[in-house]
Amino acid sequence: MNSDHPILAALDDPELLRAKAYLGGAWIEARDGRTKPVTDPADGTELVWVSCMGVADAQLAAKAADDAWQDWAVTLPQERMAILRRWFDLMMEHREDLARIMTAEQGKPISEARGEIDYGAAFVEFYAEEARRPNIESVTSHLPDAEVEVWREPVGVAALITPWNFPCAMLTRKAAAALAAGCTVVAHPSIETPLSALALAKLAERAGMPDGVFNVITGDAPEIVGAWMEDPRIRAVSFTGSTEVGRLLYRQGADTIKRLVLELGGHAPFVVFADADMDQAVDEAIKAKFATSGQDCLGANRFLVERSVYEDFCTAFAERTRALTVGKGIDDPDIGPLMNAGAVAKQREHVEDAKAKGARLLCGGGGHAAGELFFEPTVLADVPEDALIMHEETFGPVAAIAPFDTEQEAITRANATEYGLVAYLHTQDPRRIYRASRAMRFGMVAVNRTKVTGAPIPFGGMKQSGLGREGSRLGLEAFTEVKYVCRDWA
Repeated sequence: MNSDHPILAALDDPELLRAKAYLGGAWIEARDGRTKPVTDPADGTELVWVSCMGVADAQLAAKAADDAWQDWAVTLPQERMAILRRWFDLMMEHREDLARIMTAEQGKPISEARGEIDYGAAFVEFYAEEARRPNIESVTSHLPDAEVEVWREPVGVAALITPWNFPCAMLTRKAAAALAAGCTVVAHPSIETPLSALALAKLAERAGMPDGVFNVITGDAPEIVGAWMEDPRIRAVSFTGSTEVGRLLYRQGADTIKRLVLELGGHAPFVVFADADMDQAVDEAIKAKFATSGQDCLGANRFLVERSVYEDFCTAFAERTRALTVGKGIDDPDIGPLMNAGAVAKQREHVEDAKAKGARLLCGGGGHAAGELFFEPTVLADVPEDALIMHEETFGPVAAIAPFDTEQEAITRANATEYGLVAYLHTQDPRRIYRASRAMRFGMVAVNRTKVTGAPIPFGGMKQSGLGREGSRLGLEAFTEVKYVCRDWA
């Protein structure tokens, strides 16, 4: 471990920085000794060499979770609640260290990292409460001399596969629901950002999570996840990531008929009508585009603005974008580094393609002096429909703006995507709000605001943005089976 790294050296509790996987209540190394480096994307500094587990380790984790499930499933709900509540309290107690670890491995500004810890912990708190809710539904018998009941029981072992852009919240949103339902968990964090998940595992251990109930297996996804998709002991899979990988998991899960929750890609439209509060629309547009340096499935990709206010919006949005600060996450800028060289290359490709097809470059457009993985906050205007950025998820700090003339045109263009995760709508007309919210084929619609997510709401999309919902009571459904019991009293 790089104890000289300025972020890691500042940890109040160095034990939260782990390099081994957590399996069956023990911290273990890969059987073959393989490791992989975790680096700070701000400057490429090596932080930790993390154990790179293989197929045998993945199978061992599945066995440990399956063995633990029998006891965890019948643990009293209030006992599961107490453990989850202690986990939440520990996350809050160590909030600053968890944020520092996240900024070191993921690069996001430290204030955003703190916000993610709060967001992620909220799911643990929410599902701690849900764990003790009665799970027997009363049903009036349709048969004489019979009594009927419908029960919800835990499905079994749940595999959780989480991405690098939200390394804390995507794990807690899944794990807290699964654990509250009575499932045990095997989790695979992105190999680029495994340290947040391992820190959470350490806190889960301290919270009294029984051995084998919560396991974190680090390494290459094809080996680990591939083994789990073939394993009949894994009964549910929850994945956040690209639509391409989601399709692959969908196919792989067929042989063992796994429950699937897929939170996949997005291509969010941000629609501004002429009657919108323009200052508010610009403020929210900045949030919707540049949070997490644009590396967010909820990030606005296409800005569609009514023609009569189009130039005013472009001017104001570009002016605000130029004022954004860029730098290392620990210095708390507006924009941090991108995750890898591929992400930077995609920004360049989208910018150059749009320019070649007639788009105006209002600001930015290239790499930033802060380092190799930094890209300037960029605004493109007059972006044609055939530009790549109007159809592909950019996942970076590049905004594409285009005008529209009618409400129907705006809705049609907003819906012209294979994705359907979130849409942003700005207008003051209550009738248009209703019409547009109904017409938009997205799982979530944000009206005159950007932040809409949280533990009590069902997060998820339509079309190729995924299956199922996370958060809210609906987030428990993928982790439970429905059992019908009919008793004869004659």
